[in-house]
Amino acid sequence: GGGERKEGGLAGVMEALDKIVGIQSVKDLFHSLRARIVIAEERRSHGLPAEGCGSLHMLFLGNAGTGKTTVARLMGAMFKSLKILRTGQLVEVSRPDLVGEHVGETAPKTRKAVEAAVGGVLFVDEAYSLVDGGGGRGDAFGKEALETLMKAMEDLRDELVVVLAGYPEHMDRLLASNQGLRSRFPITVSFPDYSADELCEIFRRMLVPRALVLSPEAEVRVEQLCQAAADARGAGDGGAG
Repeated sequence: GGGERKEGGLAGVMEALDKIVGIQSVKDLFHSLRARIVIAEERRSHGLPAEGCGSLHMLFLGNAGTGKTTVARLMGAMFKSLKILRTGQLVEVSRPDLVGEHVGETAPKTRKAVEAAVGGVLFVDEAYSLVDGGGGRGDAFGKEALETLMKAMEDLRDELVVVLAGYPEHMDRLLASNQGLRSRFPITVSFPDYSADELCEIFRRMLVPRALVLSPEAEVRVEQLCQAAADARGAGDGGAG
């Protein structure tokens, strides 16, 4: 029956999530969100008020290459299997998809992106570029895109989940630029950089489908490279990668 299919879909999502290396805090959040949604569904079935999609908009904070897009896609699938979202697709956009080059182009572009995401998740990558897109007129357009997006979130509050993603320090600037943002995005998810061990584990898993095995010398070299990559990420200011 439908319940069985739903549970199968949900089990598949949770299994895919658990297979991702690292990001334990993100996995824990998934499990608590799942519980929250199930409780809300129970409340609705008894005619009690319950939170919907509007309480699930999120900020994803982390450097590039930390799995934000993959997690957003799985989140859409989970919300679909829990019947919070109708279709669960992920629509990934960044500033050029939302902001026009001329007066009058930005709001329609942003609305078009939102319409494509209805029923699923709208993932705005490097969201801070909407308020920090090179200065001058461009920033006025970025601000317009942000305001159009926030209005659409209000109008479609039970029909889509919006995720704003970017580097942590840049996202702080974005939140400071618009007082209404923080309250509209109640969930903040931090994606830690991968450790050297986690990078090695990701590399080893990539070898499995290719039926490849590392020689002892290659194993040592891979470990050195993973350590160097982790050290470089740690020494940087979070703007690399």
